[in-house]
Parts: sequence; structure tokens; C-alpha cells
Amino acid sequence: MNPSPELNPILKQLRLSGILDSLEQRNREAIDGQLAYTEFLAMLLHDEIARRETKKLGARLARASFAMGKTLETFNFDLLPTLNRSYVHDLATGRYIDEKVCILLVGGTGVGKSHLAQALGHCAARQGHDVLFISQTDLLKKLHAARATGLYERKFQQFVRVPLLIVDDFAVKPLQRPHDEDFHDLIAARYERAASILTSNLDLDEWGDAFPDNRILGAATLDRLRHGAYRVVIEGESFRKPKPFPNGTAAGARGVTR
Repeated sequence: MNPSPELNPILKQLRLSGILDSLEQRNREAIDGQLAYTEFLAMLLHDEIARRETKKLGARLARASFAMGKTLETFNFDLLPTLNRSYVHDLATGRYIDEKVCILLVGGTGVGKSHLAQALGHCAARQGHDVLFISQTDLLKKLHAARATGLYERKFQQFVRVPLLIVDDFAVKPLQRPHDEDFHDLIAARYERAASILTSNLDLDEWGDAFPDNRILGAATLDRLRHGAYRVVIEGESFRKPKPFPNGTAAGARGVTR
């Protein structure tokens, strides 16, 4: 017997309509296994909790703006033999979020910094934390656009309050005024209040070059970023290899006609 018809309106009224997805199967299992009513109810409630957690995770991942497939499971550690895999998996536990400190990821172009940053963010989202992944350029553009429309403080607080902010490509180009002040204010507002992950092509001792117009402001910003931070230096060749020419020769490409 399918119990759904009589339970359908009740479950919807209680906002438990997700139980309907597994109700028939669980009812069959309860009959076949001669389960007690409490065991049957427990199975249904566990299903509902799992469904809600999956829905929440989907929403967190959508808000995070991750690229598709950038998880720890898809990160190719074999291509980076000098990277301490155990250290990375320890960071993936998320204790830096509770400590409210930064992870600083540095390395050359194409070695997987952005992938690893998003993978750590994905782990944080699974652990129930809201995350935002954004390039430094886009972050500052959004703040600049918000200032122009009188919504700067609102947008600024959105970046301040997110439990994990991942800023990709820090110092990819020098910060000009007022962007250097905006970035300093954001880091200062998050300092010891929320965790951040930054990726950069520059060595850590070169990060001050991002603030050419105000070295003092830069020093104050970097002091906060580095305090208690976990550092990950990735060494290796770029993953972004060009595709080979047909037949392994450059001449093959010139022979293509339209």
C-alpha cells in the first residue's frame, strides 16, 4: 500500500514534502524488515535531514562562484611532488576558519593555485561555511561600482561578513588609489574576525610591490594577512600546456584550410 495520498497534504503543510521522495521505498523496507514505527520514522527523518543538507550545500556552492570541478578530489597532487599532501589535507579540515586566519597560496602561473584555493573552499562549504571565491580585480571593481551608486558600505560589508573569502590573483597588478585603501580596509575589517585565502604569482617577500603608491599602507595590510597565516608554496611547471600540432610538427597547422 502506498501511504503517500493521505500523507501528502499533511507533509506539505508541515513543510516536510521532501519525505515523499523516499516514503514509498522506506515503507516497503519497513514492512519487509518488520521495523518498529520509531525505526521507520527515524529513517524518514534522516532522509529529510540529508535532503535539506544537500539543498543547503547546493545553495552555498552557487553563492561561492566556484568553477566546475575544482575540488580536492580532482586536484592532481602527482604533478606536484614537492607539495606536502598531508599539510593540504590538514588545511582541508577547516581549522583555519575557526582560528580566523589566512592561507597564503603562492607559486608560478598555472601550477594549480586557484584550483587548490577553490578545493579548500569547497571543503569549507561542505562543512557548513559560506564561501566567496573572487579575483582581486573583480572584488575591487565591485567595490568601485558600489561607490559610484552609493552602495559602497553595503557591498563592503558583504565581503567583510562572509566566513571564508577567497581572493584569487592577489597583486596580479599594482593597486592604485583608492583600490589600495579599499583592499586594506577590507583586510583590516576581517582581521581576527574571519578567514581568508589568497593566491598570488608573487613570492611572499614581493607582496609589498602591490602597493607602489603607499608602502606604509601595504605594510599594514600584509602584516595582518601574514599574522598566524598558513603558507603554501607550490613549485612546478604550468599545467596549461598548448596542444601539440598535428603529427607533432608546426607545419601541420599551416596546412589547414577552410
